[in-house]
Amino acid sequence: MADVLSRDLLLDASTLPFAAPDFARITPDQYLPAFETGIAEAAADIAAIVDNHAPATFANTIEALERAGARLSRARRIFWTVASAQSGPEIQAIEPAVSQMLTRHGTGVAHDPRLFARVGALWAARDMLGLDEAQRRLLDDSYRGFVDGGAALNGTDKARFAAISEELAGLSTEFGQNVLAAAADWELLLDAADLDGLPETMRAAAARRAEARGHPARFLVTLDRGDAEGMLTFSTRRDLRESMWRAFTGRGNGGAHDNRPLVDRILALRHEKAALLGYASYADYALVDSMAKTPDAAMGLLMRVWHPALVQAAAEQAELAALAAADGITDFAPWDWRYYAEQVRVARYALDGGEVRRHLTLDRVRSAAFATAGRLYGLKFDVRTDLAGWHPDVQSWAVSEADDSPLGLLYTDYFARSQKHGGAWMGSLRVQEKLDGAVAPIVYLVANFAKSPGGADAGLSIDEARTLFHEFGHALHALCSNVTYPSQAGTAVARDFVEFPSKYMEHWIVAPETLGSLGLPQSLITAIGHADDFGQGFSTIEFLASAIVDLTLHRDPAAATDAAGHAAKTLADLGMPGAIAPRHGLTHFTHVFDGGYAGSYYSYLWSEVLDADAFAAFTEAGDIFDPALAQRFRREVLAPGNSRDPMISFEAFRGRAPREGALLRDRRLA
Repeated sequence: MADVLSRDLLLDASTLPFAAPDFARITPDQYLPAFETGIAEAAADIAAIVDNHAPATFANTIEALERAGARLSRARRIFWTVASAQSGPEIQAIEPAVSQMLTRHGTGVAHDPRLFARVGALWAARDMLGLDEAQRRLLDDSYRGFVDGGAALNGTDKARFAAISEELAGLSTEFGQNVLAAAADWELLLDAADLDGLPETMRAAAARRAEARGHPARFLVTLDRGDAEGMLTFSTRRDLRESMWRAFTGRGNGGAHDNRPLVDRILALRHEKAALLGYASYADYALVDSMAKTPDAAMGLLMRVWHPALVQAAAEQAELAALAAADGITDFAPWDWRYYAEQVRVARYALDGGEVRRHLTLDRVRSAAFATAGRLYGLKFDVRTDLAGWHPDVQSWAVSEADDSPLGLLYTDYFARSQKHGGAWMGSLRVQEKLDGAVAPIVYLVANFAKSPGGADAGLSIDEARTLFHEFGHALHALCSNVTYPSQAGTAVARDFVEFPSKYMEHWIVAPETLGSLGLPQSLITAIGHADDFGQGFSTIEFLASAIVDLTLHRDPAAATDAAGHAAKTLADLGMPGAIAPRHGLTHFTHVFDGGYAGSYYSYLWSEVLDADAFAAFTEAGDIFDPALAQRFRREVLAPGNSRDPMISFEAFRGRAPREGALLRDRRLA
């Protein structure tokens, strides 16, 4: 009985407020039994659909599929939240088995011939069913999902498709664990004499970390992106900057956690999978349900931005190299770029990164994000001390409308830990829906900011503050969802649309109105605004390099024989500056090899076209908090989720198709 009760902690909605997961009582040993039960129940739900002798209808097939496996979905969401944000040896040990179980179940559903026959019959008669826009889109997506899941393949090809899917799931898990382990294996111990240039907040965090690992009176920095960029930006020690750069960009590239063979194997399997389905490449397969539609369209946008960015980066490099030469550095290198760019910002714009951190503390920036959502959409955020998260750092927030009616629940988990995957992300523990009554969303945000000692408020760089607002934009997309069907809720949209609401929110943290509310003096607000003029070439090139390599590798099946060589040739052909490295090297490119961005990393730029054009509507109106525009954005972009084509959503807000001009102006490339 105890095993049943512990298992049901994962499968059943809890009795806590918002039916929030009871993280205080969930332990790693509960997951496998819960997944075994949940998969069996989900299989029974599918059997009930296909065993129904009545002719297929939208209600008894498509809506029934929306309801199927609800308890399994609850357990799955909890597990992947913990596996990414609070992984440990016990979780990592069962992660491959969980991934295999879920993949096998998903493939079994997709390959059920009777189920596919019912969905296919409905799709063939779609024009005669009297469906509304959301129902028609759900039917189209369901049918395409079955086809792209291998349902139409013959028996031999189905078996191979299933084997590929299972192997890919295992390789993806292994890739992510290797990146985590490679980062955990490396540390840089410093003495007080090595800290010249580092901000006080970074020194304090490094001291606390060293103390915790048994190195009193020393300072420890890690391969967390915040530490890496802090060292590369502020350290006056060129040798230490080089050590950090080589370690950070070399994660997973050799050694005990070598991801190079995994990259080649993953690419080969993806291309084979796409070929089985009749696609020319994996990129064609990945982009079929995107706004770009084709790899050529995606690459076209990337290249239209690449060329002006290359010119801008060359001008920036010439200026930085001249500064370095004055310090006796004649071989300007990637580990010099951020350092000398910071010198330019300080000298030219009087932008003091340390002063920014003193004002942009985590609590203040988070409060500013909440206040922005309040001014735009009337939302309120109230802390809940009665709902525990998966770690003591996690806080929970009840989200409500202006009239105090509940909207959902938000968890925030902002501090770096060795058990947490790198980067920042948003996820859902429950999605909004109205299929069988109103269901409120439960959303979470994760980041990796350095924790200040003694519980002091952590200082953030302007880029980290942008990250917080970016992920908060994803959360608002999920919280403001207003759809009937769970698979259409919130962020379940095309990959190159999902980053639109999040990129869009970044504009508000750098707005003078927001910075002024945080107590920044006008001189510093002006400096932040002007400093954005410098470095756009660098930031654009480092992003585009990763996006172009990703798209190239996934549109050329031959790349799987030597991904590293293919990527190197691609960058050489582009004229990639030697002093700039891609934002993500292949062996730690988790977005692509342990995430959902394979062949689609370009989508951040595509979404940026949308967000820049959308925000321009506010600047044209003369009020970045214009209430009519804000409500229209919520109604036309955030609320519909995937219940209609994303271009329809954008045009409903903007009144026309998106234009690239605002993006080029924002990146100072026009």
